[in-house]
Amino acid sequence: MRTDIDQRACDLAVYIIENQATVRAAANQFGVSKSTVHKDLTERLPRLNQGLYRQVRQLLDLNKAERHIRGGLATRRKYKGE
Repeated sequence: MRTDIDQRACDLAVYIIENQATVRAAANQFGVSKSTVHKDLTERLPRLNQGLYRQVRQLLDLNKAERHIRGGLATRRKYKGE
């Protein structure tokens, strides 16, 4: 069972890096919750693969910095009917 969870953490990281995806997009793709994705990437991945973790961390930090912009654009589309 533990190997499957560890493998999922690595698979999530690769998916996020290759697709420049958000945590939400990765959760939908893998059929797990956002909190599971976050826990896999921030707690499990560092002890499994430090190099992969550093790459994912950069992308997660970038997504966090841009999320207020995405939210504003989504609200704009919602009310303009785009």
